[in-house]
Amino acid sequence: QVQLVESGGGSVQAGGSLRLSCAASGVTFSNYVMGWFRQAPGKEREFVAAISRSGTRTHYADSVKGRVTISRDVAKNTVELQMNSLKPEDTAVYYCAARYTAFVVPDLPVDSTYNYWGQGTQVTVSS
Repeated sequence: QVQLVESGGGSVQAGGSLRLSCAASGVTFSNYVMGWFRQAPGKEREFVAAISRSGTRTHYADSVKGRVTISRDVAKNTVELQMNSLKPEDTAVYYCAARYTAFVVPDLPVDSTYNYWGQGTQVTVSS
C-alpha cells in the first residue's frame, strides 16, 4: 500500500520559514518523480515544485522561485520543501505527490500526471 505522509506545516509570520517533509512508503521511491502542490481556500490546486528521480533536476513555479527549495533523500524515502521568505499568499494546504512518468518539465505542473498523493499539511502565513 502506497503512502505519502506530509509533516512540518504550521503557522508563521510573513518573512518566516518552514520546512515540509513527505515520507513515502510502499513504493520504490527512486522510481518516482516527486512533487509538491498547494491549494488555498477557494482556489484550484497549483504546482509548487518537483524533483527528478535522481534528485539532480528540479523545477519550480514562478511564484515560489528563489524562495523555495525541493530536495529528496533516497536513503530515507523522503522529499522535503524548504520555504523561506514566506508570504500570506503562500497560505494553503500543501500536498506531496509522486509520479512514475519521466521528469518532463511541461508535464510537471499537471496534477493528473501524478499517481499518488498525500493527505496534505496546512501552512498559514500571517501578515
